[in-house]
Order: sequence, then C-alpha cells, then structure tokens
Amino acid sequence: MNKIGYLGPEGSFSYEAIQRINSSGTLKIVAFESITEVVQNTESESVQFGLAPIENSIEGGVPETLDQLLFHSDLMIQKDFVLDIHEHLQALPEAKLGDIKEILSYPHAAAQCRSWLAKNLPKVKITATNSTSEASKIVAETKDKQLAAIGPESAAKVYGLSILRPKIEDHHDNQTKFVILAKNKIPNLTGSDRTTIACFQHSDRPGSLHSIVGKFSARGINLTKLESRPTKKRLGQYCFIIEFDGHVKDPVVADCLMDLHTELAKVKFLGSYPTQGSESIAKANSLAWENATDWLNSLLKQVQKK
Repeated sequence: MNKIGYLGPEGSFSYEAIQRINSSGTLKIVAFESITEVVQNTESESVQFGLAPIENSIEGGVPETLDQLLFHSDLMIQKDFVLDIHEHLQALPEAKLGDIKEILSYPHAAAQCRSWLAKNLPKVKITATNSTSEASKIVAETKDKQLAAIGPESAAKVYGLSILRPKIEDHHDNQTKFVILAKNKIPNLTGSDRTTIACFQHSDRPGSLHSIVGKFSARGINLTKLESRPTKKRLGQYCFIIEFDGHVKDPVVADCLMDLHTELAKVKFLGSYPTQGSESIAKANSLAWENATDWLNSLLKQVQKK
C-alpha cells in the first residue's frame, strides 16, 4: 500500500484534506511534524506522496511549502484541490474568553484571524506551533485554562476542547489550496490541467518581468497566478512562481516553456497536473497551434530548392 505524508497530528486542516482524498482508504496516511518533513520524506520516498497547503485565500502563498519546492526538492505537483477553512478559538471546557492569556496556532492560521484577535483579544500573546492540531493538543495536555488554540473543529473534537468562538477568520469565504506531491511523476494531460513553474532571471533589468509574461500572452495562455519569492541570495533578488492553464504536453505550452528556458538563467518545472474545476484554455490553443503548424509546413513544402 502506498503511503502519503501530511502535516499532523490528527485533527489538522491537512488531516481533513487527506481524509477527503483518501475516503476509500487506498493510501496509508503518515503524520509528520512539519511541512518540511513532509517534503523531505516524499523526496526520500519513505512515503510515495506528500500533501501540503500551498496557498490561502486570505494570506496568500504558504512560505514553507513554496520554499521547500523551490530550493530544497525536485518534487512535482500531482493534483491540487481547495478546502473551505474555518478557524475556531478553542480551549478547555471550563475556560472563558476572559481567562485566555495566550493563543497557540500555526502562524498562517493565526494570521487569517488577525483583525478578530486585534478587536477581541488585543493583549493576548500569540505563540507559533508547527500545526493547528499541535496547538490544540498542547492546550489539552497542559490543562491550562489560560491557553487557547486556533484551528479546525476536528481538532477540538479529537482533543476534547470546547469552541469558545466559532469561525473567527477575518473573511468567511476563507479557503486553502492543497497540493499532492510526488517524485519523478507527471500526470498525463486531462484537458483540465494547470502547470506551475518558477522563473529565475540572469539579472534584474527594466522590462524583464514583462518579457516573461509576454511569452504567455503572445500564445494566448491564461495565467492563474504570479507570485515573487526571494532567491535567498541577496536582498532585492527574486524569482517568479507562475501558474497557468495547460499541460506540458500541449504543443503551445511546450513551445512557451522552451522559449523561457533559452532566455532565463533557470526554469524550475513544478508540475503539470489536473486541477479542480478549471477549463484548460491551452487545450483549444494547442489545437490551433497544431493547425498553424500544419499550415506552415504546407507552405515550406512549396519553397523551391536552389
């Protein structure tokens, strides 16, 4: 049985996500203490797949996941899907809101509740944990009614906590995108696919980003995400994470990737994969590209030889 790693312990949002994709029980799930450990164990193939949060609708990209994929592994995305996220303030059953002096949570989760916390618990200390479920576990084990955790309802149920205030996220349409990762695997195209790459420049110069984006525009490829990340080399030096409709097997996408590869210092391929609820514009573009190629070849055959 193949194994899939996730950010645990039991009760985390990652645990909820993994229950959704493993409803048939065909995968053995393995909990790790950090996203970094999930990536490392998938890279070493001690687990065949890894699941990690990559983007949140309130806080944007998840830095730990992005940096692991960009700089510390060669894993590729196999699939993405979106999970609705509700953050709950939870504590021991006997605790009241006025008792709380310290809140534990994963930094990305706490940040999703920034405005609520500033308004309702402005003087409370916020302490980072490796996951939301770890925060709930610590609160349950310490039995300190001055401690609370921010996390999913499932964590409160697992660790016997009460929900002091439900749904404290600042925006109630809060969602997180998760990705399934694997080594040396590219899923075949489905016609509803996305591709993610990272572009590294030789040097920063006027119009360099425009030049990169223009290659997609010229081919009619729809960009769904553009995000910069520091290259870790020096201040002000960035790479660009680009997500777009289409698959590496689409001729128009392949042509664009080759064009980028010839001009940039590095193009890191992070995967072509089926995506939740997306129509692949590049599928239509690739057919048009094939027709155009046939047309051009018919013209070339008519070029007279010397």
